[in-house]
Amino acid sequence: MILQSIKMAWEAITSNKMRSFLTMLGIIIGVVALVVLVSLVNGATGAVTSEITALGNDMVTVTVRDDKGSPIRLEDLDEIAALDAVNEVAPSGSVNLTAKYGYSDATVSLYGTTPAYYNVQGLDLKYGRFLKTTDIDNASYVVVLAYSTAEELFGKPEVVGESLTIGGRSFLIVGVLEEDDSLFAAMLGGYSAYAPYTVESRMADEPYVSSIAVSPNGDTDATESEVTDFMMARFHQDEDAFHLVNMSSISDAMSTVTGTLSLLLGGIAAISLLVGGIGIMNIMLVSVTERTKEIGIRKAIGAGKRSIMMQFLIEALMVSLMGCLLGLLLSWLILAIVTAIAKTISFSMSLGVVLLAVGFSSAIGLIFGLYPANKAANKHPIEALRYEG
Repeated sequence: MILQSIKMAWEAITSNKMRSFLTMLGIIIGVVALVVLVSLVNGATGAVTSEITALGNDMVTVTVRDDKGSPIRLEDLDEIAALDAVNEVAPSGSVNLTAKYGYSDATVSLYGTTPAYYNVQGLDLKYGRFLKTTDIDNASYVVVLAYSTAEELFGKPEVVGESLTIGGRSFLIVGVLEEDDSLFAAMLGGYSAYAPYTVESRMADEPYVSSIAVSPNGDTDATESEVTDFMMARFHQDEDAFHLVNMSSISDAMSTVTGTLSLLLGGIAAISLLVGGIGIMNIMLVSVTERTKEIGIRKAIGAGKRSIMMQFLIEALMVSLMGCLLGLLLSWLILAIVTAIAKTISFSMSLGVVLLAVGFSSAIGLIFGLYPANKAANKHPIEALRYEG
């Protein structure tokens, strides 16, 4: 009986192709809106989350605003590193200077730091080595270049052992970092280099540490708490003397915001599906009216209410699911085009979004097909046979 009902529903749909397509259009638009919007948010969220993770998702940064006459020196960082919840600590000073090699020059951000910075920030080397403790102790004029900086000044990345001048001082290149093709790197642009903190602080004329990066030993929240207590004690309980950022909190906040945004956009898109459902109900009511005599004949030869109702319900469900299928195909095409244009971000349909679209479309077809199907099932056979519409 079900197979017969499906066959009859298919014949009814294909006999009025244009009307069926226009009926599906509301579902198609609703599915495209739902899938594309949610997939775009998910794709953007994944990209941003990976960028935040690359920056150091398990890192706490501290910026000193007012040292209260008790500035933090390089040797004071050992006290922070000794805290139970702290793994490694690295200072980070910076100054913009002109770097020159031969006839090439560029403005670079020279970052002063220590060997711990490599692990705290999760950097990767392409050539050579990073800074060593002896470089810091001896205030050696050595530098590690970013990949893009090496290419800009030398025209090639493999430049370990070469020398260049930064801010009028000669530096020996001891390392080159891996190429950074992240979204944030593309947005920020510029060129960077890393030198011993003792050298950079002297060139910037800033002898005290004003920016610190801390990697946790376990729970990031515990690290944040211990570092905060240390800073509060250091700066006479003045919480405005420093600013602390827990990168994992940023990631959590981002997830919350994007999750809410996904629900909001999904809800807006669901309205389009509801409109499509109203279109299905409208056309099904027209179909019931047009096929009143057919309903009467079927009832006269023994078809029951359940059989008639199932026929129209299946027809409504098929219209909805066919619209959903076309909507999913169109959504896939749109996301493929957007991914090709964006290049750095990949947008794709997740199984969860597809199942949500299919489930919602099925529900729409059944709910909005129920009234027309019930109306058809309750028609009196004699009155239906007399109908001349």
